[in-house]
Amino acid sequence: MNPTEHLQPTEHLTTATIEADPEVPLIRITRDFPATAARLIHAHTDPELYSQWVGPESLSTRIDHWDARTGGSWAFTNIRGEERFSFHGCFHEITEERIVQTFTFDGWPEGVSLETMRLEDLGDGWTRMHSTSLFDSFEGRGQMLDSGMDVGVHEGYAALDDLLAADDTAGGAR
Repeated sequence: MNPTEHLQPTEHLTTATIEADPEVPLIRITRDFPATAARLIHAHTDPELYSQWVGPESLSTRIDHWDARTGGSWAFTNIRGEERFSFHGCFHEITEERIVQTFTFDGWPEGVSLETMRLEDLGDGWTRMHSTSLFDSFEGRGQMLDSGMDVGVHEGYAALDDLLAADDTAGGAR
């Protein structure tokens, strides 16, 4: 069953659903935001904004490289005290309604995932984000699920909500 099928047209999914597909090594994340698709794309492609909301509250994010365009690449490091967690990937496609990119945690260099974020206009200023991460194995997907990624997803999207609410005139830009 689709986790959003039970929602009425006026209800919003303000807590992300995270589901592992039983047949392919895929994670699906669905969440609604009180923002337009353009504002969400901007928050995902502007490095200054992205670093303010991505990941768990216990980590800060340093952007190491950011070229957010179709064919571009990215790298960032999460920092907690002396701990460092680095990630990198390539932007395969960025449009007004979706982003397709690769994602690699440098601690697991053999575990590259293909991520697709698609945005659906729900009307009345709300957008539903549908995100999938396709891994090369069930083991790689399991590692990601066991890593605490759910905390980063929930806390990061709550921070994104706050960022969007703080500046609802310029797509979160400062």
